[in-house]
Amino acid sequence: MKNQPRVSVIVPAYNAAAYIQESIDSVLAQTYKNLEIIIVDDGSTDNTREVLEPYFDKRPIRYFYQTNQGLSGARNTGLRFSSGQFVALLDADDIFLPNKIARQVSCLLQNPDFGL
Repeated sequence: MKNQPRVSVIVPAYNAAAYIQESIDSVLAQTYKNLEIIIVDDGSTDNTREVLEPYFDKRPIRYFYQTNQGLSGARNTGLRFSSGQFVALLDADDIFLPNKIARQVSCLLQNPDFGL
């Protein structure tokens, strides 16, 4: 894992308690393991934080709460706190297939001139 670039997965969340666990589980199930997960709770008024608390000390998950700034604002906050060479964006109501990040990192490493 030392030679693998770190990938920051940014997950903006707004009132996502009903489905964010499945999203986070899909990141944790990735075959590519050099990841950090940055969850930006964008002013949720439901129990999003409580749903996520069991994950906080088990994995490289970082949680940030901010007043509502919209999707772009939440993503920008996630970017500010990211430490990865690459960034993957995941909406709180979406999931990644298990090989998604591995395939994308491989493609980017094989094509260093890509600018995405």
